[in-house]
Amino acid sequence: LGARVVARAWTDPAFRARLLANGTPACEELGIDMGPTKLVVVENTADTHNMIVCTLCSCYPRMLLGLPPDWYKGRAYRARAVREPRQVLKEFGFDLPDKFNLRVHDSTADMRYMVLPARPAGTEGWSEEQLAVIVTRDCMIGVAAPKVQ
Repeated sequence: LGARVVARAWTDPAFRARLLANGTPACEELGIDMGPTKLVVVENTADTHNMIVCTLCSCYPRMLLGLPPDWYKGRAYRARAVREPRQVLKEFGFDLPDKFNLRVHDSTADMRYMVLPARPAGTEGWSEEQLAVIVTRDCMIGVAAPKVQ
């Protein structure tokens, strides 16, 4: 469901603004039940990249991203994502240029984060359905970027 949310944000500037202002009601507009969870959506831009972690356990927006991957729940990721996030990204095959500010967001029991990845060049004119296909769970955690095939 998160890929649908991202695709809508990429194609609808008003929705994108609502999503960034308060993710929970924006997702509910699309019929996604967020329950009591507060969703904070952080946007990747031309100079900032965001990454999500939960250092205490594995708080994760399951309603949007499905089950968390094992690595997200692991102690190594939870600790290293905060201490050495650029190295962690490299291990995922994502070499973030030094020009980017890297922000790591720590989820809590009451608040979850989701990354709104930057829309890739070459996707102009694509439908929401086409765009949703290139948005992966890892993109919305911030350990990958959408790729145009």
